Amino acid sequence: MSSAQFPIRRMRRLRRTAALRRLVAETHVVPSQLVWPQFVVHGEGVRRPIATLPGVAQLSVDQLVKDAERAASLGLGGIILFGIPATKDATGSEAYDDQGIVQQAIRAVKRAVPDLVVIGDVCLCEYTDHGHCGVIEHGEVANDPTLEILAQQALSHARAGADIVAPSDMMDGRVGAIRKMLDENRFENIAILSYAAKYCSGFYGPFREAAQSAPQFGDRRSYQMDPANAREALKEVRLDLEEGADMVMVKPALAYLDVIRRVRDAFDVPVGAYNVSGEYAMVKAAAQKGWLDEQRVVLEILTGVQRAGAEIILTYHAKDVARWLKAC
Repeated sequence: MSSAQFPIRRMRRLRRTAALRRLVAETHVVPSQLVWPQFVVHGEGVRRPIATLPGVAQLSVDQLVKDAERAASLGLGGIILFGIPATKDATGSEAYDDQGIVQQAIRAVKRAVPDLVVIGDVCLCEYTDHGHCGVIEHGEVANDPTLEILAQQALSHARAGADIVAPSDMMDGRVGAIRKMLDENRFENIAILSYAAKYCSGFYGPFREAAQSAPQFGDRRSYQMDPANAREALKEVRLDLEEGADMVMVKPALAYLDVIRRVRDAFDVPVGAYNVSGEYAMVKAAAQKGWLDEQRVVLEILTGVQRAGAEIILTYHAKDVARWLKAC
């Protein structure tokens, strides 16, 4: 019998042309998988570039609506909103104010583009004067007192018309508190996308400028995950699903591809990954220097994230990727 060895088996046959490569590709990045993060601020006609995130800006609601319309026309999966409040205080009160900036933005986007999926990020760090993701008691982030505030924030997003709420704070029990609050207020159909495995990462630096959310003391190691731990991520995901999460997310993406794969293999739910600000900024900086081909590298990165197991990818590259893919 003949063995399937060279020259009979030639692996290059199916790599010979672009058409053949497309035909047999195992992984396909498409715009409908991509969620475009947006930073919304008070005011009108505001489109304020963020220095550390080239191509990204803080937007007033009227400008956000224009980008939301563009997202819909490009076939993106949706947008996720981060708000910069008019004022900050110890409990982040604008986070759960029905007239807060994100709540205004959700209503405006859903009026203009009702079919676009709108996700409200549920966290307090942008809204508190201390920059932490929960309330402070005795110099520490207090878990349980924070849960009620997060639940109220999620409820305010649901009232405004959000399709999905996405708790990113990493407080223990927050998914259960949010699910209970939504269900008690007849928002049982609002989905929860949990930042289930969110690591305390050095890749968040540009985001903190964009969202004006840097902690004013200490760091977030006491509530975000230790980058050394992978098995712990599976425990976090399991707990969030037991509490009522519909989808889960790993953040960041590139340094945690193994975690994405472990989560994908262990749980039969939609899995997301956040291609975070530092990952975006590194590519942009290198591309501006002419050190790499931006389009090629971005598509390779997102293909790798999807290949690891993420069906949903939050990325600042979303608009450009959708445009590139349409041009192919």
